[in-house]
Amino acid sequence: MLLFLGNVIHWIFLIYTLFLLVRIIGSWFPAFAQHKMMRFVAFYTDPYLNLFRRFIPPIGGVLDLSPLLGFFALQIMENLILFILL
Repeated sequence: MLLFLGNVIHWIFLIYTLFLLVRIIGSWFPAFAQHKMMRFVAFYTDPYLNLFRRFIPPIGGVLDLSPLLGFFALQIMENLILFILL
């Protein structure tokens, strides 16, 4: 049972990480910003990324390093949860 729960937690974090990746790549193409899928992804990822933008605002208005911190924090959270659980 715990192994199943560990797999579910891993998949949840993996899917959210993929959402972040889609958000980053989508931001390189401004024409896709209003696409339905991109708005969906932005709705779920921007609040999380905004937490890190408070500490490291975009450099020069274009270079946003918050996803790096976001990926790092997600990895730490997943490992911590799985360590406590398993």
